[in-house]
Order: sequence, then structure tokens, then C-alpha cells
Amino acid sequence: MNEVEIAISKRFRSMAGFLDERMRRLVAAAEAEALGYGGASVVARATGVSRRAIAVGRQELGRPKPLPARGRVRRPGSGRKRIVAKDPGLKHALLALVEESTRGDPMSPLLWTCKSVRRLAEELARGGHKVSYPLIAALLSDLGYSLQANSKRHEGEDHPDRNAQFEYLNDQVRSYLKAGDPVISVDTKKKELVGDFKNSGREWRPKGEPVAVRVHDFIIPELGRVSPYGVYDLQSNTGWVNVGTDHDTAAFAVASIRRWWHSMGLAVYPQAKRLLITADGGGSNGSRVRLWKVELQKLASELGFPIQVGHLPPGTSKWNKVEHRLFSFISQNWRGKPLTSHEVVVNLIASTTNRKGLKVSCALDTAKYPAGLKVSDEEMKKIDLRRHEFHGDWNYTIHPVTT
Repeated sequence: MNEVEIAISKRFRSMAGFLDERMRRLVAAAEAEALGYGGASVVARATGVSRRAIAVGRQELGRPKPLPARGRVRRPGSGRKRIVAKDPGLKHALLALVEESTRGDPMSPLLWTCKSVRRLAEELARGGHKVSYPLIAALLSDLGYSLQANSKRHEGEDHPDRNAQFEYLNDQVRSYLKAGDPVISVDTKKKELVGDFKNSGREWRPKGEPVAVRVHDFIIPELGRVSPYGVYDLQSNTGWVNVGTDHDTAAFAVASIRRWWHSMGLAVYPQAKRLLITADGGGSNGSRVRLWKVELQKLASELGFPIQVGHLPPGTSKWNKVEHRLFSFISQNWRGKPLTSHEVVVNLIASTTNRKGLKVSCALDTAKYPAGLKVSDEEMKKIDLRRHEFHGDWNYTIHPVTT
């Protein structure tokens, strides 16, 4: 906005609480009249009142009408009929499009949509539903969707098969859940310094008595850092966090999944015939990490059933289920609290919950996981890895082998 638009916007916002529909367009029309030629466009950008409404307001200013009856702005029954009233099938058609590509809601296993409102409007038009993209945005808001701001979500350019991969993952997840087999989302949470360091966020304390922490974040050798590896169970809404004190390697990642299975998974899924893991495409559980596949082969052979892996496409790590169904609540639970010891870290994670009944278990893992281990071609050949027809680099199944 330029200076004129900013000034108009401020004036308009200051009066917003006193203006009904008619007064909004009259005030906007008066501003446009004062600006002269081109004023309607300037005021429309500054206030959000449409140019059509401003034009109506100008006509009303030219020939004032008596005020409407108290409490009313329009004549009974006047005003444009809502498109959803004229097209009852619109919402159903919109949901049919969106649900193919949503993720983040318990009813949709993998609520964000990877289709833009413009693309949705185009697809609806092809289906005989003539609707503008702003109305699509309003309908999505009514249906419980929200517009997510840019916030460190892009890790690279969007892959052309991004939407297709999410649709494929959704189909796989639904199949597993319907069969009663476990589906987990995994990832490593941000590494944390252990000690009396500042932790972002605030908590209630006596006024003027904040917790004193160190000025500089230098690592304390005897405490070091911790790497919380999370396993989120989509079916039971439970989480397992393995707090490692050594390197965040593929061996650590699979060890965390193994500990989840023996401490939680086996009791919930005693009849499981397979396991589906959804994970990021990078990090210790990356799609190109050889050690990840070697360690998963060991785990599959131990469990005696196949392990399927589906990696999220590049640039979508923040859409990983474990991020916004487990890690976000852990961060809320320990905000403003210094992580002064390993015990404090474990207890804060284990006490995490939310309104939907999330339950979290946590344990400390002091085992050593050396970094830089190389996996030879011979070792890779021993893995019974079967790539799927669609993006075998992202989707594959590792079957147990007998020695």
C-alpha cells in the first residue's frame, strides 16, 4: 500500500465497529469522491469494499434515501442469493476434490490441501459449478480449513509429483488402517541443549521473578545435546519419543522404532501382519540413506513381517504427521521451561497431552550410534527391498529374510 491507502485503511478500521453494511459503502464512497479520478480503485484496495459497492454508495450519496427501519440494512428478502443456496451440490463437489489431497486431520490420515483455490475453482467449473476462487476460500474456511502463512516450510522447489505422492500415501494409509495394521509417522525433533539455557516461550510465575538462565548458549560437556526421535501412531493417537544422547543416525532412528514396537506397538497390534512408516525424504530416515534400509531389514526380520515405507515428497517435511500431532504439543508443553537435565526432558515430553486425548511415552537412550558408517554394495544386495511401481525411490517394502 502507498501512503494514501494506508491512511484510508487506518481511518476505515478505526470506524469499523460503528459501520453497518450501508454505512461501509457510504464511507468508502465518500473517500473515493474526495480522491477524484481513480479513487474507487484506491479505496477498494485500502478497505476491502468492492468497487461495485462503492459505485452504489456514490449513487446513494447523490440522491439520499431515508434511513431503513431500525435494526435493518436491507429490505426483507433483498440481496443476492448465496451461490451455495442456488447450487446445493457445490460443497459436496468441493469436498470430493479436496479430500483427495488433504493431510493433517484425523479423518484424513495424512486439514491442509495441496491444491490452490484457483485450481479448485477451475476443476469445479469443469464439473458444472461456476464459482469464483474467493468464494472457494470462504467455503474452505467454513469447512474447517485455514490458510497457512509461509513459515519455513519450503525446503526446495515443489516436485511435480508432490500431489500424486500424497494421494498415493493416503490410499496406502487408508488400506492399512482399514485392515487394522499399524501406521506410524516418524522424525527427529530439533536437537536441544541440556542445561539452564533459555527456552522460548513464557510461563506463569510471580511478577518480577523470571527463571534465571545462562546468557550464552555454550554446550555443557557432561550434559550435551539430546535428539528426540518421535514415533506417532495414527490409529491410536499416541506417541513415543526416544531421547538419544549420541548422534542422530539411521541406526538410532530404527532403534527408536524398535523400542516403540516393544514398549507400545506390540500391545496394541498383537495380530499385525505388516507395518507402514511415513517419513521425511531426508535426515536420518531419508529415502537415499543406505543405513536406514539396512537397519529396517534387521527390524523386519526380527518382527517377522514386511515394513513398508512411504517418504514425503521434497519440500513438505512440516506436513509430516508427527510434526503437528506430536512435536508441536511437546513444544507447547515445555515452553519457557529450561531443559536442565535429561530427567526433565523425559518428564516434560511424557507429560504432554492435548484436548483430543494424545498420550505420550518417553525414554532416555544412552546407547552409542557412531556417525559416518558406510554401507557396501554387497550389504545392499542382501536387503529384500521391493520398490513400488509408483516412485519406487519414495515407496518401497522391505520383507523379512531368514539367515
